[in-house]
Amino acid sequence: MKIFITGGTGFVGSTLTRELTGQGHEVTILTRTIKKGRILPERASFLEGDPTKQGPWQENIPEHDVLINLAGASIFSRWSNGKKREIRDSRILTTNHLVEALAAREGKETHLLSTSAVGYYGFHGDEMLDEGNHAGTDFLASVAAEWEATARGAERYGTRVVLCRFGVVLGKKGGALEKMVSASRYWLGSPLGTGTQWVSWIHEVDLARIFLFLIDHTDLAGPINCTAPEPVHNREMAELIGKVIGKPTFLPPVSRFFVKLMLGEFGDVLLKGQRVYPEKLMQNGFVFQFPTMESALKDILQT
Repeated sequence: MKIFITGGTGFVGSTLTRELTGQGHEVTILTRTIKKGRILPERASFLEGDPTKQGPWQENIPEHDVLINLAGASIFSRWSNGKKREIRDSRILTTNHLVEALAAREGKETHLLSTSAVGYYGFHGDEMLDEGNHAGTDFLASVAAEWEATARGAERYGTRVVLCRFGVVLGKKGGALEKMVSASRYWLGSPLGTGTQWVSWIHEVDLARIFLFLIDHTDLAGPINCTAPEPVHNREMAELIGKVIGKPTFLPPVSRFFVKLMLGEFGDVLLKGQRVYPEKLMQNGFVFQFPTMESALKDILQT
């Protein structure tokens, strides 16, 4: 198949591109600037364009069977009003422009696999959440709900729309884990707040495999929780990182007051979390290569 990816130059996109081309797919990666010397796998190519703006890049969409929408500004910083606008616009504008371009594929078999996040559910304490739960009301939940509704606009052209709700992605070259491991290597790894908040996570390899699974299983549509089947408490995650890298956790937790002082509203994302289960994937026979956090961390940090 011919596959078009936005956000394909990040660590998730890079892993996914490698997996897709390894399976014989042709991949076009949209990027704002094509940098000289950047190496791509065979069967992959770059297309220059800004997905938050309409442009000639949209004319390439109809040539592709599958669109994978990974684009979105990072949420990992203190949120000013400007940062909130960037988080929202980078997702909604990009998705809207992809949907616009899909009008030219009406009547052809087309698949849109659009990123969302487990933040869609809001904060539910210990409650186990599956794809049947409703959206929360906080900022990230509102953005995720609008993001998904925008992607579903492609259904009017006969496009199959899958809403991939990511947990925290664990990988070797980026993401939240990199910062946590850096602190742990200096004996500074500690739980946050009470440490009892849930972390719903996914190994980057399993995430790429989920996309391959969803491309093949065309009967699956709507929301899909892209998380490992065994979420963990924040305290357990901190302890496992220390165990795997040989730097046991011994410092007291970072206080809720300090997290909120440093990160403001974003601090709630780290202090509350969600306990999410990949119900649809499990029901449809997807097998995780890294179902436990310890197996995932050993693969990422010891190889």
